[in-house]
Order: sequence, then C-alpha cells, then structure tokens
Amino acid sequence: MKPQRLFRIVAVAEAITWALLLSGMFLKYVTETTELGVRIGGMLHGTVFIAYCLTTLVVGIDQKWGAKRVLLGLAAAVPPFFTVWFDLAAERRGWFGAEWRLRSAEPSGAVERITRWLVTKPLQGLVAAVVAVAALTGVALIAGPPVG
Repeated sequence: MKPQRLFRIVAVAEAITWALLLSGMFLKYVTETTELGVRIGGMLHGTVFIAYCLTTLVVGIDQKWGAKRVLLGLAAAVPPFFTVWFDLAAERRGWFGAEWRLRSAEPSGAVERITRWLVTKPLQGLVAAVVAVAALTGVALIAGPPVG
C-alpha cells in the first residue's frame, strides 16, 4: 500500500468516527435517550485517533515532512473532519511520494530505521501498529476520559 492510500484510509476512518461520536453526543445530550453512542463512538474514535496520529508520524518520517507539517497533520485530528481536509491539502501540495521512500533509501538515525522496518515488513508493521494502538488506548483508558 502506498503512503497516500494508507494515510487517506486512516484519515477518513478518523472522520467517520468523529461523526459517530458527535451522533452519540447528540443522542446523549440533546435527545437524552441513550449514552450508548458516546460509549461506542468514543471508544472507536479514541482508537482511530491514536491510529491516525501514529500513521501521521510514520508517513511524515518516511516522506521527510518537516516538524511543522507533521504537527499540522497531528493537529488536524482535533477538530472534527479536519483529517480529510489535511489529506486533500497534502495531496494537492504533493506531500506524498509515489512510494515509501525508506523502502529504497538508507535510513538516517534510529527513528528512520524503525520507520523503515515498519514500511518494509508490512505484516509485521501492521502487527506492531495494532499492538501500539492497543497499548496507547489502554493507557488512555487508565488515564480516564477527558474532563470537559
């Protein structure tokens, strides 16, 4: 899978989970019918949010995005549906290469070596990503819901 396709899938999934969470919040706070939508939508959104952030880091490292671009990509996960806007803006600006750069380029430093392993071994990379998302979701659950 090419970097742009992976990024788009996760960015759209993040936006969809935002919609689920917002729908759940409508049911809980406006119609006062159920909080099930917040429980399910919140958990899904939190998990996909973490996956989006990790994907942004991996793609940003591989594609040699600067810190500002990576931070903008990460910040796009906060307002609802901005991940799709960021993905489309990145495509228009040519921020995605046709291929994973680190599949053929020599990594410079530990972070690029880890990223190279993730992109050159897709099955193991997927397993590592699932484990990372699960671990970070677990930490978030232990920390508790956001206060607001």
